[in-house]
Amino acid sequence: MVAMVKMRIMLVDDEERFLQTSQKMLIKHGYDAMVASSGEECLVKLEQELVHVIILDVKMPGMGGIETLKQIKQKYPMIEVIMLTGHGTAESAVEGLKSGATDYLTKPANIEDIVAKAEEAFSRHLALEEKIRLVEAIKQAHI
Repeated sequence: MVAMVKMRIMLVDDEERFLQTSQKMLIKHGYDAMVASSGEECLVKLEQELVHVIILDVKMPGMGGIETLKQIKQKYPMIEVIMLTGHGTAESAVEGLKSGATDYLTKPANIEDIVAKAEEAFSRHLALEEKIRLVEAIKQAHI
């Protein structure tokens, strides 16, 4: 019997109120949720924390969401990233998807939408991990 893995979510946004409210709601829903208020902070936290799904704001001061996404995907290709776009800019969502994001949400996103998209992304993450385990097992069996 495989133990169920608890999804770990990181919210990355420069809007402090959104971060605090969403984190509280996610924890209340039983998720392990952490926050970062910038792309730089996100990348630092990823060096110390295991994260499965990141909800990443596109527009942030300093390192923007697309640049942060590219760095996440380069260093941590298994992390599922969902772009959060607030300015009705379809271009940024498309650019995010081309750069490795698995989905996007438009602001204001309610907690149910965030949870639904994060659950879908987490399922993809687990399925990918399982495929990798199978390939590794097959490789071991042929040695």
